[in-house]
Amino acid sequence: MAVTSMSQSSVSRFAKSNRVSGFAGPYPAVVSATTGSPTVSTSGGFTYYTFTGSGSITFGRAGVCDVLVVGGGGGGSTLEGDIGGGSGGGAGGFSLSEQIMVTAVACTVTVGAGGAGATSKGPTGSTGGASSFAHLTNYFEAIGGGGGIGWGDFANPVGVGASGGGGAERSNGDTVGLSLAHYGNNGGTGLNNEAGGGGGGAGAVGGNGSTNTGGDGGAGTDLASVWATATSTGDSGFFCGGGAGSGNTTAGTGGSGGGGNGGTGSGANGANGAVNTGGGGGGSEDANGGNGGSGIVIVRVA
Repeated sequence: MAVTSMSQSSVSRFAKSNRVSGFAGPYPAVVSATTGSPTVSTSGGFTYYTFTGSGSITFGRAGVCDVLVVGGGGGGSTLEGDIGGGSGGGAGGFSLSEQIMVTAVACTVTVGAGGAGATSKGPTGSTGGASSFAHLTNYFEAIGGGGGIGWGDFANPVGVGASGGGGAERSNGDTVGLSLAHYGNNGGTGLNNEAGGGGGGAGAVGGNGSTNTGGDGGAGTDLASVWATATSTGDSGFFCGGGAGSGNTTAGTGGSGGGGNGGTGSGANGANGAVNTGGGGGGSEDANGGNGGSGIVIVRVA
């Protein structure tokens, strides 16, 4: 026979039993300790634990939480002035997971560094570092963005990452950094002896270099704009913008979400990607490519 009702005492015993057993159900997880000095803020009925560096978070009670993970952006490249402009780095990966179940255990948080921009003429910028949130039964990772492609790397599988680095400008328009599936977008192509391509962003591909003008970085994503506002992070509500390419006369503009601008003309450094946004670094001509922006991990509980 089906049970159609329960006495008040039975309901109380049922709820108590579930609490004692660690049943997650609709209950929010309770944080009991952290390491790594995350910033704690409250907004809209939620508490946010913002990690700008690696650490850990311990749940004293099982339940549900939300997790945002952003990987580090790729560094920009640099080229000789008589060749043209370097390309922008690709944005770091973006992972937003809501209502995930966690048990009462310590979880490791890793925040990826931004990739270093190239400081000598020709090499590709470095790939950004991966960020992650590691629980016994859940693992969320956002890999780093690809570095901007350098002059000597046309035939090599470089510039590959969450979003691809921009194409080298002396590639006759046929070199582009590639995005790994499900993470971001490809970088734009470079234009022979003219300008470097922009790095891909989480929301759009990087722009192509054109006559004396660097390609713009691909736009990032505003899917976590509420999180950005609540924690005073991101770039006007966006994360993971691509770095821009450098041009002989006009630099590209970094993508929304912390992408660095390209350098204009000989001797101008590419701008760094914004810290803790996963933005790619800007490309340079005869100077230094911009460093990629570091990643970030935010845990939210009700």
